[in-house]
Amino acid sequence: MNTLPVEHLLQLWNITPEWTLFLDRDGVMNVKPDNDYVRNAAQLQWLPGVPQSIALLNQFFRHTIVVTNQQGIGKGLMTEQDLKNLFAGMETDLGNVGAKIDAWYYCPHLATDNCLCRKPKVQMALQARTDFGDIDFKKAIMAGDSASDIEFGKRLGMKTVFIVPSLPMLPKNVPPADIVCTGLPQFAAAFG
Repeated sequence: MNTLPVEHLLQLWNITPEWTLFLDRDGVMNVKPDNDYVRNAAQLQWLPGVPQSIALLNQFFRHTIVVTNQQGIGKGLMTEQDLKNLFAGMETDLGNVGAKIDAWYYCPHLATDNCLCRKPKVQMALQARTDFGDIDFKKAIMAGDSASDIEFGKRLGMKTVFIVPSLPMLPKNVPPADIVCTGLPQFAAAFG
């Protein structure tokens, strides 16, 4: 893990407008319920400052894309339409502060299904590159709150940001991310 301040690392990376930002959802954009899933808009609780942070980050990245494991679908706790409705509600909230997500990719499978799309497997990112055609993983950042998020980014050669709310107390087994931040607002603040 690098000990340089976030601002200095971002300068070293030379982020330009053709870069892509990949975000995990639960624990990065919204509160992750303990032993449960956000199944509808009524259960969604944005993490403080996240919509505004995404609006700021949109100014620096060509694409802002969500990649999220949603095994609540595979468990039968929600449907794919429930998830799409939730994404639509999040888009409305984001739009109210001038922010946007360019695409939402999700894995509906159980961890035991051995599918190709569940992070840390990289199918969601490969699909995004196919859909957009101009994504270069060497000019991409993955921000997530789990080891699988960081591994997902590393497998594709992306820069990685580990989001952990408990700095300076890091959890055990922190994945080897390039940057560690207390939340998306801290990461976004480094852009100005």
